[in-house]
Amino acid sequence: MSGTLEGKVVLVTGASSGIGRATALALSKAGARVAVGARRADRLKDLVQDAPGEMLALDLDVTDQQSVRDAVAATTEHFGGLDILVNNAGVMLSGPILDADTTEWTRMVETNLLGSMYAVHAALPHLLERKGAVVQVSSTSGRTATAASGAYSATKFGVTAFAESLRQEVTEQGVRVVLVEPGFVSTELTSHITHPGIRAMAKSMAESMRTLQPEDIAAAVLYAVTQPDHVAVNEILIRPTDQAR
Repeated sequence: MSGTLEGKVVLVTGASSGIGRATALALSKAGARVAVGARRADRLKDLVQDAPGEMLALDLDVTDQQSVRDAVAATTEHFGGLDILVNNAGVMLSGPILDADTTEWTRMVETNLLGSMYAVHAALPHLLERKGAVVQVSSTSGRTATAASGAYSATKFGVTAFAESLRQEVTEQGVRVVLVEPGFVSTELTSHITHPGIRAMAKSMAESMRTLQPEDIAAAVLYAVTQPDHVAVNEILIRPTDQAR
């Protein structure tokens, strides 16, 4: 994967907005052929039109194992293989543990953690065959837990743990595992929070700093997956300069 992604095949989950969309475009610009998956498949039409290279839109729900397997199969059938999986699909439904709507916990676990695990499981045989790469999009919340982010942090700590175990299993077989941990990024993520107080707090925190843009994270992913084959960039922690914790 040294230097260029020309001819490489990538699958990006959660590609309908934010980091996923920006990453798909950046990798396409670098020469990759990109499959993009999301539940909001209608949004992918615009993404495909904006892509500089060949792009395949897929209706994908990462919480559904069959949907994940179908997306990987469609990618490999269309492009002839798979070199890079970008596990980006995620939801952040922050709130206090007391009086929490626990269905939101289930949704986060199924999307953020199990969804990324299902995608790795489905893609791994292809990645081993091509000596490819897995990019796991985690969060600073996967490194430091804070009040009102207990369940979200738990999912992201899980993503981190799974990525390290995966790395130890496959790195000697040539598959590189990259964990990306963004701080505050200007995306739709906080708008999904249902707790009014926590949503207002997140909005206020974001407005207090120069937040990262999705393109900043996309550039970090591109850097990691275009290193020479013997170089594994295993972890990228990337915060806004203005973010203290």
